[in-house]
Amino acid sequence: MTEYRLRMKELPLTDQPRERLAAVGPQALSDAELLAILLRVGVPGVNVLQLAQQTLADHGGWPGLLRAEYEDLCRRRGMGAAKAATVKAALEIGRRLVLTGPDDRFQIKSPADAATLLMVEMGHLDQEHLRAVLLDTKNRVQQIATIYIGSVNSAMIRVGEVFKEAIRRNSAALILAHNHPSGDPSPSPEDILVTRQIVEAGKLLDCEVLDHLVIGRGRYVSMRERGLGFPS
Repeated sequence: MTEYRLRMKELPLTDQPRERLAAVGPQALSDAELLAILLRVGVPGVNVLQLAQQTLADHGGWPGLLRAEYEDLCRRRGMGAAKAATVKAALEIGRRLVLTGPDDRFQIKSPADAATLLMVEMGHLDQEHLRAVLLDTKNRVQQIATIYIGSVNSAMIRVGEVFKEAIRRNSAALILAHNHPSGDPSPSPEDILVTRQIVEAGKLLDCEVLDHLVIGRGRYVSMRERGLGFPS
């Protein structure tokens, strides 16, 4: 028997994403309903809500869509260049909102603030990234600089590279962060050694290293809070 599927316009108004958003607000909508609003229309045999559900399932939710290459989304059935651009733009707006504080720059007052800034993306990266969050004298974010992509170890890291952007921006301080693709944020002995070396270099360069976060999947460790690599 041929599968019977309703088109979106044949669904009751109360079940259509845009009408539901207007009636109950965006917070009440599911991920698939929010994505369906961005996609607008489906394809023959698949309504837009089903297309959104399948797209999220295939990419592992929002984090997977954030990582997905624009070209790969364009090739997806039912997506195309216009829809792919809309989705990538919406996700980038969300990412930038995290950086926005009351005076348009996010202020970091604790390890949790830094983790909030970084975990959504870094917790789902497939490779290890080392980044530096550059801060002004009020601990407001100036820039998030990617230092290395690949294994973070003392043999690879050149201290000059870590502080290159900080010196150029005249940053007062920085916070290091790197992810463990395994999902376990437990610092390794190598992480501790690298941190100790960079903290000492920061003293000489008059750019304080406030912390080093190790980010896993949905979890993080502040090495400063643990007393690892930082003087007691």
